[in-house]
Amino acid sequence: MLDVKILCVGNLKEKYWRDACDEYAKRLSALCRFSIVQINEYRLPAKPSETEILKGLEKEGEEILSKIPPGAAVYAMCIEGKQLSSTELAEGISRCAVQGKSSMVFIIGSSCGLCDKIKARADFKLSMSKMTFPHQLARVMLCEQIYRAFAINGNIKYHK
Repeated sequence: MLDVKILCVGNLKEKYWRDACDEYAKRLSALCRFSIVQINEYRLPAKPSETEILKGLEKEGEEILSKIPPGAAVYAMCIEGKQLSSTELAEGISRCAVQGKSSMVFIIGSSCGLCDKIKARADFKLSMSKMTFPHQLARVMLCEQIYRAFAINGNIKYHK
């Protein structure tokens, strides 16, 4: 069974976001070993300089890198990434399993993004859309798309 982890910077503050993620985690528990690991966001001043932002991203990046299992397939969520259809994401997840990968990690950075080390470590850079979404909503959307991908691969009546 594939181990699928979302590493994300920051916490879900509102209960409805947590409830949505919990629902997809429950659904995914029958299809993979699914977990969400939250990493504390680096505290920045109200009007941070570019140097302060980069320092924060580096600190967050170090924490993220320490949580990636060896040999895991890593998908970094970033603006410059490639957009995939749900079917293409399902194919990517299936490909990981076929290639003998035991774990897959999706990374969502802070509102400032991800450091270059994380992007360099990524096997794939994934973009949800050209539009901008709040990070809390993006986490729910990613959970849903991971569930949808497993439903597609498992011929579960969910994907239309």
